Amino acid sequence: MPGAICQTARMASDRRTIDFIVDQIAAAGDVVAKPMFGEYGIYCDGRMVALVCDDRLFVKQTAGGRAVAGDVDEGAPYPGAKPCLSIDQDRWDDRDWLTDLIRVSAAELPLPKPRKRKGG
Repeated sequence: MPGAICQTARMASDRRTIDFIVDQIAAAGDVVAKPMFGEYGIYCDGRMVALVCDDRLFVKQTAGGRAVAGDVDEGAPYPGAKPCLSIDQDRWDDRDWLTDLIRVSAAELPLPKPRKRKGG
């Protein structure tokens, strides 16, 4: 059922999936994957640009990213999340396209706000 991604029986994403995606988009910038609540956030140049939930890739929506992505489905990576671009696995092998999507999307996303230090 579309839109029900990560809402049913949750399985943590396989680390091999994360490693593959990070390798595919490494040329987009400084790319790292960080564990988040049993799944992973993908960061490019300090900006969270995508999530991997249940071995599915969700890229945050931006105008430029949507233009690069073309006709892709939207989906929520977890209940209550804003809709993201849902990138099918068959597109993951297109390194140039995926790298461009991540690079363009990251350029339009804000840097995270600095955390306030406790007891400072």
